[in-house]
Amino acid sequence: IEGGTASGFFTVEDTQYVTRLYRVYGKKNVKLEPVALKGTSLDPRFVFLLDHGLDLFVWRGSRATLSSTTKARLFAEKINKNERKGKAEITLLSQGQETPEFWEVLGGQPEEIRPCVPDDFQPHKPKLYKVGLGLGYLELPQINYKLSVEHKKRLKADLLPEMRLLQSLLDTKNVYILDCWSDVFIWIGRKSSRLVRAAALKLSQELCGMLHRPKHAMVTRNLEGTECQVFKSKFKNWDDVLHVDYTRNAETVLQDGGLAGKVRKDAEKKDQMKADLTALFLPRQPPMPLSEAEQLMEEWNEDLDGMEGFVLEGKKFARLPEEEFGHFHTHDCYVFLCRYWVPVEYEEEEEKKKKGDGKGDEEGEEEDEEKQPEEDFQCIVYFWQGREASNMGWLTFTFSLQKKFESLFPGKLEVVRMTQQQENPKFLSHFKRRFVIHRGKRKEKASPPQPSLYHIRTNGGALCTRCIQINTDAGLLNSEFCFILKVPFESTDNQGIVYTWVGRAADPDEAKLAEDIMNQMFDDSYSKQVINEGEEPENFFWVGIGSQKPYDEDAEYMKHSRLFRCSNEKGYFAVSEKCSDFCQDDLADDDIMLLDNGQEVYMWVGTQTSQVEIKLSLKACQVYIQHMRSKDPARPRKLRLVRKGNEPWPFTRCFHAWSGFRKPPA
Repeated sequence: IEGGTASGFFTVEDTQYVTRLYRVYGKKNVKLEPVALKGTSLDPRFVFLLDHGLDLFVWRGSRATLSSTTKARLFAEKINKNERKGKAEITLLSQGQETPEFWEVLGGQPEEIRPCVPDDFQPHKPKLYKVGLGLGYLELPQINYKLSVEHKKRLKADLLPEMRLLQSLLDTKNVYILDCWSDVFIWIGRKSSRLVRAAALKLSQELCGMLHRPKHAMVTRNLEGTECQVFKSKFKNWDDVLHVDYTRNAETVLQDGGLAGKVRKDAEKKDQMKADLTALFLPRQPPMPLSEAEQLMEEWNEDLDGMEGFVLEGKKFARLPEEEFGHFHTHDCYVFLCRYWVPVEYEEEEEKKKKGDGKGDEEGEEEDEEKQPEEDFQCIVYFWQGREASNMGWLTFTFSLQKKFESLFPGKLEVVRMTQQQENPKFLSHFKRRFVIHRGKRKEKASPPQPSLYHIRTNGGALCTRCIQINTDAGLLNSEFCFILKVPFESTDNQGIVYTWVGRAADPDEAKLAEDIMNQMFDDSYSKQVINEGEEPENFFWVGIGSQKPYDEDAEYMKHSRLFRCSNEKGYFAVSEKCSDFCQDDLADDDIMLLDNGQEVYMWVGTQTSQVEIKLSLKACQVYIQHMRSKDPARPRKLRLVRKGNEPWPFTRCFHAWSGFRKPPA
């Protein structure tokens, strides 16, 4: 707009990739040499890697070895993972079986593919230069990397010229130029100065101009921590794709070059192999007694001085009416500002007497009263995000409401972010077990009005009681729980009948709680009824819920259900147990989950799980089953394998309000 200013937002553009053709060589370590981007550069004795952005082609010559092909494929996988975010497609091609796309990138198919590399070919030895500032001029000293005494003893004399660079030569405070003849790399340390960074680019261009270079030579910038895979391959044992062992911790992964050395180190340090399975042998967490949960809720609510609620409406947070406290929607984001009293520590009586010595009693008492500190307070902001809500609510909060709160309560504000069914116990206590989660968006009503079913369930203690809307299906009923069914009249959603369905084995306290929630949720325009299992009115209840279906008559699985996570994220294989208040979103897509329901142990496999994790988790699952058979012989568990998206009913019923998997928020 005329008179306005340029946008302050970053402009996100598609990444532009430079198409390059590399010749792969090297017996022990993968080495890549850039060649001209044309079909005549191919040689039947070598493997070539054609990097075309999101298309990576691995071309194998008719006389190339299988080992070189495997190494090139691993190298392409590493490029895809580290540089292309897993979006690239890798295609393996053999000589004579090329695709039209491959030849199109190379500018056409040559008449004949013949050897074009001399038999005595030796790659140019990389030269490493350090960019520095001298007395009024730039310095470019060459780094003379040599073999250490230890390496000289272990390597033969004929291997000495093959010595490669070491990553330890690069200092984060400096900038370096690596001259590989057909490639010139600029490595920029994160703590280097801006002046040296700018000078490095100019110097690298000067180097290319001073010495003869092929036309396909390029200058590439590499920032510390984001180096490209081709640059890393020039250094010894830097992120080598052939040395991957997910069962060892970071301290023991010492790559010493060569398979023989690796096997020797594995044999020497076998005792350092680490796998933590302790969680499988710990007893199940007992549920919190009702009296203890009520006492905890009472203590937390006594400390609460006040609570204000806000809900995201459009692009701004509006104040939430008090009558809606405790009601949440899966498509919305909520913010609650809670102010807590902080207990003040008073001085001991003896110290007061010492301070009061030499003064009159009345004067001492007056001074004590004046010196008594005032009540202190602390503010906690709870941000709650529904399963179907986008991350825009969190961004809006951090850039608007959070800054306002920080200015009002400097130094006394703490922000706690929560997602649906993963709430903070202290936050849950403020709603006194009346925590209701509705589907959809606030103030958005279905047209025509549809029946809705709510399931009340307690996970691991009364503190974690939730009333969540589920699919309106009679098969989801259970004799040990209470449900609320709203059946609106066809004409309007503001009138209808609401039932509180009490299972024959339901807890009496939960039955009373369900009735209270029903009365709180709906006003007098609805007809309200509490019905026991077996006394359902045919005309409205079964018609409203759909149809009468068989359902579970017990929830024995609630007494035994446990959820474990098997992961390599710590650098070694470890099993950890989720708390008893677990939910569907605790199923990590890149890990293996073990679910024990008292009869079966389900091994849940995510879509992004590695094969190494699957094998180790299977062993851990077998160990757990053997342990439970010896500990609880009356309940021998059976092993079941389940993949994400194909979970059976005995698996899904262990999770409160199971539904479709959460999609990545926008």
